[in-house]
Amino acid sequence: MENLLGKVSVLACQGTSWYCNGLAEPTIVIRGAATLLLAAALAIAWWFWFGKKFTKSRAPLPPGPPCLPIIGNLPFLKPDLHQYFHKLSQIYGPIIKLQLGNKTCIVVSSASVAKEVLKDHDAIFANRDPPIAALIGTYGGSSISWRPHGPEWRKLRRLVVSEVMSKTSLDASYALCRREVRGMVKYIHTEVGSPINVGDQMFLTILNVILSMLWGGSLHGEERSRVGIEFRQLVKEFLELLGAPNISDFFPFLTTFDLQGVQSKMHKVLMWFDKIFESAIADHQQAKEGKIKKEESKDFLQLLLELNQQQQGDYKSSLSMNQIKALLMV
Repeated sequence: MENLLGKVSVLACQGTSWYCNGLAEPTIVIRGAATLLLAAALAIAWWFWFGKKFTKSRAPLPPGPPCLPIIGNLPFLKPDLHQYFHKLSQIYGPIIKLQLGNKTCIVVSSASVAKEVLKDHDAIFANRDPPIAALIGTYGGSSISWRPHGPEWRKLRRLVVSEVMSKTSLDASYALCRREVRGMVKYIHTEVGSPINVGDQMFLTILNVILSMLWGGSLHGEERSRVGIEFRQLVKEFLELLGAPNISDFFPFLTTFDLQGVQSKMHKVLMWFDKIFESAIADHQQAKEGKIKKEESKDFLQLLLELNQQQQGDYKSSLSMNQIKALLMV
């Protein structure tokens, strides 16, 4: 038998002399082939043994369309996803499983099931897997939009609701909103006969209101036009990067390579926002040290900076600077 295998290996080496040229004897090829076969057999046995155990230990997944190895259902997705999901629901029912790369996704296409997921059992389904761009753009997922559901998330949400979205805060900003809208109308009136980008003016007005509510700042004159328009472009780019398909989200091991450049672009956008936040934080800290600030209602950033240094007993309730910046991003 060994002689027969030796002859076969010699014939094979004649066709692939570049591979067997360095082998002294055909028996080396036999041993190598046997080792490979043994390793493959052990790998298959391990897969079937532990794969079955793992499958038995978890509940079965919903039905879904067949998928390809490694890439899953990615090649079969249609541009109009809502129509594609509707067709799948007619075949597989209201709950569908899709394999997108190494991420398993569940699609719900029924109002009753959506109510159970989003309302009746919302705490169970509250967490989500943030895309790489969101992790970068929110300082590692520190904002309430992408932070996992838990005590820390509830603390941040309570802070935002009580200090920014409360009736008192909104009523206090009424005069500010009225002043900014009047200023916009006055500017448009003075530019009669000249082309005006109404979208830019609306954005600048809203931006001034938000900046005043968050850290008491606003833009005026040339700075209003220059910084405001740049701000709008970067906000647009930020949102586009958040929604852009990124292969690293489906295959996390490719994150290091940044094949589509999404991560580097998001880092550049974040650096621009970070400079603005750092400047606002430095102004507030300088005002506090020099006692420049008069007694008046505190803006949101002032409150966050106080929490940055606050301690209550043994429980440290302070916020990190990255958490403060992430909250300002909201």
